[in-house]
Amino acid sequence: MTTYFSNASLKFLRGLASHNNKPWFNEHKPQYEAHVRQPFLRLITDLQPDLAAVSQHFRADPRTVGGSMFRIYRDARFSHDKSPYKSWQGARLFHERRREVAAPSFYIHLQPGASFVGAGLWHPEPKTQLRIRHFILDNPASWKATAHSPKLRKRFDFGQENKLVRPPRGFPADFEFIDDLKHRNWVFVRPLDDSVMTGQKLRETIAADLVSLGPFVDYLCAALDLEF
Repeated sequence: MTTYFSNASLKFLRGLASHNNKPWFNEHKPQYEAHVRQPFLRLITDLQPDLAAVSQHFRADPRTVGGSMFRIYRDARFSHDKSPYKSWQGARLFHERRREVAAPSFYIHLQPGASFVGAGLWHPEPKTQLRIRHFILDNPASWKATAHSPKLRKRFDFGQENKLVRPPRGFPADFEFIDDLKHRNWVFVRPLDDSVMTGQKLRETIAADLVSLGPFVDYLCAALDLEF
């Protein structure tokens, strides 16, 4: 078993949250490389066979440009918060056709006291939301079997953020899963304790979560005519 992150990783991110400016980051950049960026890239690399066992169409890509890991730099052009850096590090394990069409992804998030693993569609465009809703309406039995699986619901939370107040227009209000159709995002997430993120079983834990999340991602892929 291998450890990836350490208390030094969490210490750096806590420090960045408190000193979110270029001088501090530049001074501590070696710590970022050694304790956050490089360990995350190793984790992404090591997860490749685990992800391939779940789906041959998703990628854990350790490239430093265009790969799975998000940049630490924020795009603050259209935000009131002008902080130049994210106080977290994340990576998406993406579908091979993500640049062609909207696609779900698996996601890993490192943040002191707020790390998590999850999967699904986050902030899809309205036309993609509509496709998902119609697919759920037309395929309720398989939606129930995947998204309402007791095993999945026991381990993961179905994201409740940014839901419609009323049922979407054109959908029957008495539909069994009408509350699910109110969602604008379709994601399942599970928090990971700091002890898990810094422990020796991190890869093993995430690999098991990828397996658990696979049927849900498979359903979303079917809704969007994507291979899984």
